[in-house]
Amino acid sequence: MITYENLQDTLSFYSIDCHKSYYISSGKTIFEFPDTPFRMDYYAICICTGGEIDLEIDSNQYHLGINSCLISAPSTIVRFMNTHKDFTMKLLFFDKNFLLKNISDPFIIEKMNLFHNNSYSLLKTNNKNASILIDLMGYMEKKAEQKGKYSEEIIRTTIFNLLLEVAEILNNADDNLEEKEEGKTDLYLRFCKLVRENIHHYRTVQLYADHLFVSSKYLIEIVKKATGKTPHEVIDEALLKEAYVLLGTPEITISEISFQLQFNSSSAFGRFFKKQTSLSPSEYRKKKFSLKN
Repeated sequence: MITYENLQDTLSFYSIDCHKSYYISSGKTIFEFPDTPFRMDYYAICICTGGEIDLEIDSNQYHLGINSCLISAPSTIVRFMNTHKDFTMKLLFFDKNFLLKNISDPFIIEKMNLFHNNSYSLLKTNNKNASILIDLMGYMEKKAEQKGKYSEEIIRTTIFNLLLEVAEILNNADDNLEEKEEGKTDLYLRFCKLVRENIHHYRTVQLYADHLFVSSKYLIEIVKKATGKTPHEVIDEALLKEAYVLLGTPEITISEISFQLQFNSSSAFGRFFKKQTSLSPSEYRKKKFSLKN
């Protein structure tokens, strides 16, 4: 199984020794990327400053060019595909606990409506907006190098400013965003967090309702208002994401995947997967690795 990759392990691939709860890149050209998909346990903001790159994010493929921006939350799965030799990006990684120090609302980031695709958003912005974000990252990088008495507090505050700037860009790109997102209550966000943490163990709406101390009927109402989906659909999407991760690891058999995802049999897993994707697990795996090669 692909486990959660922490910030330090991700950076170690690039021979960067980082012992902090955040990292701001230098924006230099990168020549080597991981071959296999990895799942992050930290937040990331990445802005393409030169060249182009093809990415697979949660099994969806994207092409990013200059001024394209990726904002992702923990649990996002990323795989690097094709990169131009002149590709450069400015990026910021940070742990949630670092940002939320002395903050009472644990869902303050989620309430900024940054993640339009469950755990990430991609946007193509203009030079003016990209420059604002890049300048804020550059300012944080300088503060990190200075190692002053209040550097971490300044960086923490600047990350909030950066997130709010991104939220404003996203909001301006979608006039209906506020109306669509206003139903995302704490209960809905707690439900999503529980699903992410327990998808390998619990798949019934009633169990999640019990954990949240509400009736299943009330949970259905809240989730439906927030997303237009039922809790069962949200659970199935999370389960499918886990299936994508495991099928992307060729050394794990489909039978082992079925067991890890708590299906009664490989055929039951196959029926679920085909219903969601129109492909059998073996067909999906064959297609995925033929594209890669």
